[in-house]
Amino acid sequence: MRRRLHSVRARATLGATLVVAVALVAAGAAVLLSLRSNLSGQASAEAERTAREVAVQLAAGRSYARLSLDDDDRPVQVLTEDGTLVAATEDLQRISGAGTGAVRPTAAPTTAPAGPPDDDDGDGDGDGDSDDGADEESAAGSDLRPGEIGEDTSYRDGSATVDGDTADYRFASVQVETEDRGTLTVYAGAPLSGERSAVRTALTVMLIGFPLLLAVVAGVTWLVTRRALRPVEGIRREMAAITASADLARRVPEPDTHDEVARLARTTNETLAALETAVERQRRFVADASHELRSPIASLRTQLEVGVAHPELLDVPGAVEDTVRLQNLAADLLLLARLDAGERPGRTRVDLAALAREETAHRAGVTVDAEPVEVAGSRGQLGRVLANLLDNARRHARSAVAVAVRREGRWAVVEVSDDGDGVPEADRERVFERFVRLDDARSRDDGGAGLGLAIARDVAVRHGGTLTVRETAAGGALFELRLPTTG
Repeated sequence: MRRRLHSVRARATLGATLVVAVALVAAGAAVLLSLRSNLSGQASAEAERTAREVAVQLAAGRSYARLSLDDDDRPVQVLTEDGTLVAATEDLQRISGAGTGAVRPTAAPTTAPAGPPDDDDGDGDGDGDSDDGADEESAAGSDLRPGEIGEDTSYRDGSATVDGDTADYRFASVQVETEDRGTLTVYAGAPLSGERSAVRTALTVMLIGFPLLLAVVAGVTWLVTRRALRPVEGIRREMAAITASADLARRVPEPDTHDEVARLARTTNETLAALETAVERQRRFVADASHELRSPIASLRTQLEVGVAHPELLDVPGAVEDTVRLQNLAADLLLLARLDAGERPGRTRVDLAALAREETAHRAGVTVDAEPVEVAGSRGQLGRVLANLLDNARRHARSAVAVAVRREGRWAVVEVSDDGDGVPEADRERVFERFVRLDDARSRDDGGAGLGLAIARDVAVRHGGTLTVRETAAGGALFELRLPTTG
């Protein structure tokens, strides 16, 4: 199980499912809150409409007994300013959350007639005068004029039992100022059963639908991920087989798509091809090196064995020559190994004109035309490049070798030319390969091991430059070394 969870397919499926689950929960909560708010708003609007309808009747002077309170079986209360219930829905049996818990109206005070006054002859008693003063104070305290309904509406939730049916209600309260009964407050309720039912239905649908949707998302993600990763598994199997067999000629399958997996397969095959080339080059290098080392070692051993048996026949100069040749070959192989390992050259400032004069000082028949130009790099390695180019030119020249050093823009250019037969155009790249000799005239005795030009080009590339060969005007070979200058 843990191994399955560690797979990309399992993690992708789990991640997609979790993201969708969070999104669904957030969206569901928003929908439920919005639905509840809208339905609660509708209930508030219905309760307010009912309260204002009753307030309009009261403002018109209608008596409590003649109020329309039983049209929709909704709980309605009318309270005086001191909280006395003076009118209520007929079948109201219990109420909470409204103006009062009373359900039966109390008789109106005798000083507050139930209807509009029938005359204004002034026969009323002192209590009536007192009531008029109270009404004026009430009107003044409510900031409403007689017959005016308050604009503000307050809401609260509660419950009520009407005709044996108990339900939750949204209550709205509205104030109305009357001419003869002072400030009255009307409480009217609208049922919340529709809201609760709609919210429960939506919640039920979500609880059933969301898991099904998550299951679909997980299944689709699993299948799509498996299909997308199938080529990756093929690449993995083939790489495992290549590793086990050490057969670098094999290649991983490339899917017929243009996605990241196809690019991965192509890059993997390119890497395998480069690795195969490098390994083959290394094998050839080892074989050639072994072959080159065998000849001087065998010659030196033969001379030593003859010297042991017949001291008078020992060819000391020949033994020394073979030893020097062996030493030079070992040094070349060591330098190539360091270059192949990626050794970075130093950043010493090197004057190529001075270096050219130094390398040609002990060589006869070499002319130098050099202007000062500095480059950054390893003086020893750049000296080896010049020495190898000069040795190669001296080996093939008829009579003269020339060296020129100059600046061309941001490049330092070193040219080594000879008056020999030159290098055929078809072989101008091959001469820089290791252990390559172009003709039979380059014997192992006088032509070297075929590493000088290969070393020269590798050093040039490591210094950010190039080494090429072309033909001189006279038909000889001209090797051109280009290196970036320091300034």
